[in-house]
Amino acid sequence: MLDKDIKAQLAQYLEMMEGDVLLKISAGTDKVSNEMIALVEELASMSSHIKVEKAELERTPSFSVNRVGEETGVTFAGIPLGHEFTSLVLALLQVSGRAPRVDEKVIEQVKNLEGEYHFESYISLSCQNCPEVVQALNVMSVLNPNITHTMIDGAVFKEEVESKNVMAVPTVFLNGESFSSGRQSIEEILAKLGSGPDASEFENKEPFDVLVVGGGPAGASAAIYAARKGVRTGIVADRFGGQILDTATIENFISVNRTEGPKLAASLEEHVKDYEIEVMNLQTATGLEKKDLFEIELENGAVLKSKSVILSTGASWRNVGVPGEAEFRNKGVAYCPHCDGPLFEGKDIAVIGGGNSGIEAAIDLAGIVNHVTVLEFASELKADSVLQDRLYKLPNVTVVKNAQTKEITGTDSVNGITYIDRDTNEEHHIELAGVFVQIGLVPNTNWLGNAVERNNFGEIIVDKRGATNVPGVFGAGDCTDSAYKQIIISMGSGATAALSAYDYLGKTE
Repeated sequence: MLDKDIKAQLAQYLEMMEGDVLLKISAGTDKVSNEMIALVEELASMSSHIKVEKAELERTPSFSVNRVGEETGVTFAGIPLGHEFTSLVLALLQVSGRAPRVDEKVIEQVKNLEGEYHFESYISLSCQNCPEVVQALNVMSVLNPNITHTMIDGAVFKEEVESKNVMAVPTVFLNGESFSSGRQSIEEILAKLGSGPDASEFENKEPFDVLVVGGGPAGASAAIYAARKGVRTGIVADRFGGQILDTATIENFISVNRTEGPKLAASLEEHVKDYEIEVMNLQTATGLEKKDLFEIELENGAVLKSKSVILSTGASWRNVGVPGEAEFRNKGVAYCPHCDGPLFEGKDIAVIGGGNSGIEAAIDLAGIVNHVTVLEFASELKADSVLQDRLYKLPNVTVVKNAQTKEITGTDSVNGITYIDRDTNEEHHIELAGVFVQIGLVPNTNWLGNAVERNNFGEIIVDKRGATNVPGVFGAGDCTDSAYKQIIISMGSGATAALSAYDYLGKTE
């Protein structure tokens, strides 16, 4: 099951196990069951700490990871390879007794949860967002005996996925009811369960010298540069890592040939932790006001004060804005082809958008689905010629130009899309099972109102030093009017904004 290089790495991790682990496997005679048996037997052959026994679990094929004589509630329904291989390794280590790398405060929150929590997460092995959810729920199961979690590979349990109308991953059910969809950290899950931080935790905080709003590449860079100057620095972010958490592959980050968004986000977080930076994650800013100091109001009602502010709130996927898009989000309307593509295997789908992201999505999806229809509003595709060449060689792709999307149709889930031919003004309808929206980004700046000057696109207007029209407020990254939206450019602009903020503090004090 495992190649030589992976086995060599795995052997090193298995040496870190602190106690015995019992794998209970429920298998049939099908191909997946046979592969699962081969995997668990291979694991057992690599460590004396791992034992295997047959069992009857709720799903077949599946296996649970337990302490000897104790059910830990960690189950894999499917073979956790691909992006989920790390989830398997961490489960083995944590069930064996090795402490999870989670803040002590979070551990206490998990242990103090009262009641029964039975989580089921539906994933695909190609999804880069799924492992964080799987690993968070596994940790919670290990820490609290009243919590269980089963990871379910949607490609293995197709009938179950269809019966529950799961059309996006990761999708989580709690005690049989829909709980969440999309990437979530353990802190976000706890907050959804009512165990997150409230406004009282922000009372009586000393004012910051530099307060960074946004935790993506620009925000992390700005905070690090500010902290290195020895000033009191904070980051407030609704999701540390920002948009790169949803980015599958990064190949243009200079000096790194190839990486994945979540991996880069984890590296940013580790780097930030090297400095005395107060990170306030899962907190959404709702207002900015200048009084004696700058005041940032949060969604929970708390107010943070600072002598200077760096706005680095990034951007989000742009919506088409037609009927059916919001109603069928995660029910056939999707934004991540890498995550959700496998759920549409053998079906007909559409991609809205003919830029690089849209054409890359169409190319990837064409290898999974039955047929892809690309809808482009303009008269020509905007993607790079090399991508267009690859697209037009695919036999199961149709490109429709001058197509204005009118409506995404469906009942319980998407069943089609209606568009208008802008040349003839004729209306057309295509029957399909999914729509992937890939039409660019919109800056996350609506919360600012008139606090700083923005252009017609909502982007914060900054000068070459990252300064806005308000002295002491600076901007960086994709939320600004920078000419190009790239990770490396965002990081540079974050550094520029931080150095400018430091100069501002020196002049005003």
